[in-house]
Amino acid sequence: MDIKYIHSLFLKCNSVSIDTRNIKPDSLFVAIKGDRFDANTFAESALEKGASYVIIDNESYFIDERTILVEDCLIALQELAKFHRGYLKLPIIALTGSNGKTTTKELILVVLSKTRKAKATVGNLNNHIGVPLTLLSFTSETEIGIVEMGANHKKEIEFLCELAKPDYGYITNFGKAHLEGFGGVEGVIQGKSEMYHYLASNNKKVFINLEDPIQVEMSKSLNTYTFGINKLEAALNITDVKANPFVEISYSNLVIKSHLIGLYNANNINAALAIGKYFGVSDSDIKEALEGYIPENNRSQLVSKGTNQIILDAYNANPSSMLVAIENFLQLENANKVMILGDMFELGDESLQEHKAIVAMLSGEENVKCYFVGSSFYECKIEKDNFWFYNTFENFSNDLSEMKFDNNIILIKGSRGMALERTLGFME
Repeated sequence: MDIKYIHSLFLKCNSVSIDTRNIKPDSLFVAIKGDRFDANTFAESALEKGASYVIIDNESYFIDERTILVEDCLIALQELAKFHRGYLKLPIIALTGSNGKTTTKELILVVLSKTRKAKATVGNLNNHIGVPLTLLSFTSETEIGIVEMGANHKKEIEFLCELAKPDYGYITNFGKAHLEGFGGVEGVIQGKSEMYHYLASNNKKVFINLEDPIQVEMSKSLNTYTFGINKLEAALNITDVKANPFVEISYSNLVIKSHLIGLYNANNINAALAIGKYFGVSDSDIKEALEGYIPENNRSQLVSKGTNQIILDAYNANPSSMLVAIENFLQLENANKVMILGDMFELGDESLQEHKAIVAMLSGEENVKCYFVGSSFYECKIEKDNFWFYNTFENFSNDLSEMKFDNNIILIKGSRGMALERTLGFME
């Protein structure tokens, strides 16, 4: 496989695709196999739709000189991305963590875009396929890249760092996410810290949130830029944070009023603020960027339905994010509170224990109506006047259609597989 030659052909294309449903004219199609399909079979269709070249790994589907035959398309995509990263030589910020990666990435992007041609991971394309696609989306015009990295097993972040070769890094937190794959919280810490190991071994810069004791402990020997709330020793000292329900940040003489809900989003904003300051973005530009950011895609959105205000946080959930979402919700100033909580996935042997912990945490709350949806929460069912448990969303929706919510503030939180945003359809 001659990566330099393949890269020369890639430079003639305007994009890379692994899905013929979104092929663009003059693109490069890479036939990445799926669990249930052989993408080599789509090579001819990709050319018919306007692709300039196709990369395949089954010679039976060779078409003409526009076909590039390799041993393994996935490896070819990764090696091409790695070569392209070296070719561009642009500074790259890598981002990982258990919670808040995507929101933090979007905030960093809007801040840095004030003074540079910045580009970042689209959506959550943050795995062994998404990171290469992100790197290949950077061009000679890109002045700084932001690469989100996700993982559910050890050694994944290490691998992604070897592809992206970041110059800067930030870990949002070390929470109870993907416990099944990591083998517990200690495994999560080890897995995410692979980014620290890469940055340390290459003498690169790490952004550290002094509010997080794990970050503080693990960064003692690293080249750091620090930030924190009322941390006089930090490079950036944030003086005040509040949320009711929107997060408001103060530092120096600057006040930033965001459209993000919940104190748990304060660290995401603070990270973007710190990174903006490090890269020389002016206070006025940082303020304008952060205040102009509107969350979407079911991430900490405030949605109005009739007389109700709904905090829609249904993109994903794990024990750490569920806990902080609930804690933030309970401190809001509203007399009529309702929680609709869905199962948390990928917790392995700790699933029952973690779901029980959430139920136990709320058992002392008498003035909040709590609806628990999903088989895992159902296993933790207890008898309580303000608690209701449903084995499936369908069972919940049957009752939901008869419920009347008026003048409530409602938290909707659950893992992506629960698709709890469907609840909104019953609240017209």
